[in-house]
Amino acid sequence: MEKSNSDNIFTTWLKWQFYEMPKFLLQAWNNYFLFSVNYFSFTLLLKTLFSPWRRYRWRYPRGFDLGEFFGTLISNFFSRILGALMRVVLIIAGIFFQLFVVIAGLIIFIAWFSLPFIVVTGFLFILIH
Repeated sequence: MEKSNSDNIFTTWLKWQFYEMPKFLLQAWNNYFLFSVNYFSFTLLLKTLFSPWRRYRWRYPRGFDLGEFFGTLISNFFSRILGALMRVVLIIAGIFFQLFVVIAGLIIFIAWFSLPFIVVTGFLFILIH
């Protein structure tokens, strides 16, 4: 923060309260939002939606064994279904986390701007009563 001799404490506070700190809050809010996008990696989850869960994959038998072939087919199918269910749960959790980040950031941003008015109103209320 640059300081000149002509700035008094009130103008310095106004600049900090209504310019510098909201800029910082927006940067922090953006960082949390980008973190949640990166942490839940929606694009990767959508690209690999039907991939087997944790790469659990059974190999098909070499010879002609119909029982083992269908057993492996069903096991691989359930591994893919489990992978899809887990990825859908992670996508939903990520969406809820991003909604939380947006709502919490909005509340903090609005509260920061209204805080001086709440303090002045509180002092006036104490003086009147």
